Amino acid sequence: MQKKTLLASLIAFPVLGMASLTATAAELDIRITNLTHGNHFTPLMVAAHPADQHLFQVGEMASTSLQAMAEGGDLSGLNNDLSALSADIRQDPAGGLLAPGQSTDFSLSTSAGNTHLSVTAMILPTNDGFVGLDSIEIPSQPGTYSWTLNAYDAGTEANDEIINGGGAPGAAGIPADPLGRGGMNATGVTSSESNDKVHIHRGIVGDDDPTGGISDLDSRVHRWLNPVARIVVTVN
Repeated sequence: MQKKTLLASLIAFPVLGMASLTATAAELDIRITNLTHGNHFTPLMVAAHPADQHLFQVGEMASTSLQAMAEGGDLSGLNNDLSALSADIRQDPAGGLLAPGQSTDFSLSTSAGNTHLSVTAMILPTNDGFVGLDSIEIPSQPGTYSWTLNAYDAGTEANDEIINGGGAPGAAGIPADPLGRGGMNATGVTSSESNDKVHIHRGIVGDDDPTGGISDLDSRVHRWLNPVARIVVTVN
């Protein structure tokens, strides 16, 4: 876990009430919605944790735990990191992949000292793209609050857009397209990236050639514009 104070690039829209005081303990009802047209989220990691902790930070190198999640959807490292902090964790609240346009609803009880909320999940099909909420302060006043979430690039793998079953950290390629709309035999969009830090994802290039071209991703199905998700938190 990295220890700086930079907030992620996201837009927060309080729906009811404004709060600046730090929360101590709270009962939260949460809804997360996948706003994309043709991309799934792998099992979500949702956690309340101390204010000085982060699952990721824009402009910083990805941790090995974040890399494993962003490239293959593996939450075990992040779960271990958060457990060591006595964070309040909801892992995989959707019970698997969260499909395009779908929502998941769940509750989270937070402990005193776990005042900030983070969310992350891999976006499929991408090389190392993920949806993220970076350490937002949990409002202390009861009410309903909404944030939109961006897609980020972990900076750990070239976005070659080749579906080859890859997903292990350091192994190039995309694990799968859950929709089954991906192509094959792509030559690859790129073999290197100039930015190796966590940054806003540039999106996919894609093409419309299912049996070749530069990409195995369908530009008519898999392309997105930020934001890619919405989270609504009700503080009871």
